[in-house]
Amino acid sequence: MAATTASASFILSKLLLKPSTPKPLSLLSPIKTNLFSSSSQFSSLPLKLKQPIHHLPSLKYSTSATSRISATISVGDRLPNSTFSYFDSSDELKTLSVSDLTAGKKTILFAVPGAFTPTCSQKHLPGFVEKSKKLKAKGVDTIACISVNDAFVMKSWKENLGIGDEVMMLSDGNLEFTKAIGCELDLSDKPVGLGVRSRRYSMLVEDGVVKILNLEEGGAFNVSSAEDILKAI
Repeated sequence: MAATTASASFILSKLLLKPSTPKPLSLLSPIKTNLFSSSSQFSSLPLKLKQPIHHLPSLKYSTSATSRISATISVGDRLPNSTFSYFDSSDELKTLSVSDLTAGKKTILFAVPGAFTPTCSQKHLPGFVEKSKKLKAKGVDTIACISVNDAFVMKSWKENLGIGDEVMMLSDGNLEFTKAIGCELDLSDKPVGLGVRSRRYSMLVEDGVVKILNLEEGGAFNVSSAEDILKAI
């Protein structure tokens, strides 16, 4: 009996002295630690911001030009010697400098914001085609349409409208001439993707010097028609 009691005491002492093995933590085991206890430095959810939120006013924008933009070029100035591209009557791609276009000649240059656009296709360009004989009867040697489109688009536009040799169709695709005379028109806010184009205008140039300049506000069509410049010559 004494031996049994001693054996039981020995086993009990071994169990008490044996370090407990930690139970593996399962991802599904509940975490008993309370991060949001009263002794924690964190406050319980929902968190409250101490600083008020100041709402920014919504941005507003307009797609219409509201201020008048002055061009670099004006009456009495000599045109910068930029270069245009075009397709000739033999369907050959050519380049033409401003000096070759205007030197010793009386030339009408008119610009449109874009080929195939409504006002340009229905009014501005057809007007110069229609009045070309009357303008040339007043001593005009060449009439040229300028647009910030590539030469292929200008060629296609000319064919689409059935234009012959009444008006030259000149491409200023890289805005070289348009920027040089300060007539850029930023239409980036328009939904049709026009980007930066040329303001609408018409001018009479004699031997490279501007004699008449009819410059529109943006893409408006009020003072730059063939009839307007015909009356001014």
